[in-house]
Amino acid sequence: MELLIARNELNEKPKKIKFEKIKELLKENSHQMFYFDRDNSHKDMMALVDALENEDVNVYFREVKYGLADAEYMYEVHTI
Repeated sequence: MELLIARNELNEKPKKIKFEKIKELLKENSHQMFYFDRDNSHKDMMALVDALENEDVNVYFREVKYGLADAEYMYEVHTI
């Protein structure tokens, strides 16, 4: 599974991260916050949450709005 990390600038292209890399980061520190780009589908994000929960990781998932427009949001995944 490959997901897009949230952009730092609106004009910037989002960078990709693989699920294996996320698992490696969680082995170092299980308490992490990841921000994913709005170009990820909600279905892919739910697949990530399910995959992390299958790895016995507690996950808090939400959409974070940072502006007034409908397209101004990102996904937040907080692992506990």
